[in-house]
Amino acid sequence: MQSTSLQGKAALVTGSTSGIGLGIARALAQQGAHIVLNGFGAADEIKALQIALQKDFGITAIHHAADMSRPAEIAAMMQVAVEKFGAVDILVNNAGIQHVANIEDFPIDKWDAIIAINLSSAFHTTRLALPAMKEKNWGRIINIASAHGLVGSAQKSAYVAAKHGIVGFTKVTALETAQTGVTCNAICPGWVLTPLVQKQVDARAANEGISNDEAKKGLLSEKQPSGEFVTPEQLGALAVFLCSEAANQVRGAAWNMDGGWIAQ
Repeated sequence: MQSTSLQGKAALVTGSTSGIGLGIARALAQQGAHIVLNGFGAADEIKALQIALQKDFGITAIHHAADMSRPAEIAAMMQVAVEKFGAVDILVNNAGIQHVANIEDFPIDKWDAIIAINLSSAFHTTRLALPAMKEKNWGRIINIASAHGLVGSAQKSAYVAAKHGIVGFTKVTALETAQTGVTCNAICPGWVLTPLVQKQVDARAANEGISNDEAKKGLLSEKQPSGEFVTPEQLGALAVFLCSEAANQVRGAAWNMDGGWIAQ
């Protein structure tokens, strides 16, 4: 039987047309939450995602293509969500991009884009969602950080800076809502085989002249002791827990799900 623990709630998940975001959107929909998808992709593929969510879980799913680097588009998306569902009860800030280069070679436009999409967008969605959450005295804000929100890696200065920023922003949001029914936490995944990570696998395979499988093993062996990728479904289950009553006093946590990466 489908659980209805989030029945009637509305969840907005940024960067949710694939990968981690889609996994979390599906997990929340399974618990009865209506879904606002956000992200890029072919219109027919996105429409198919909406139809699948509605058919599989009996909820309403809409899509908004806001560019998460543009505050005006973010505000428009939040307004559409409110008009459709009355409020954004659950906000999952997941949108992210990556670029790899040494600091002295890092393109300024790439730095600005990563900070805007991976960090500043969460500020804009949160500032717009909080007033209604506080008024209802219930809300869940889940920021998808990364193991790189807790430790660094060479050649990822912008990404690591943004993800550390997300963890700090999570803590401040949690403190400002500590005496309300609104909670804010961060999930810090290790390697997840998303399209973003697949690009890094492909690049590694090409650069080293090895197979894709060998490139995956190499990537995992450097950081993730379990030797296995974290899955979007596992992250979705954690997001559902953070939305539950059992997590009412989980506030400001940076919860790593990383196959042992941070334990080293």
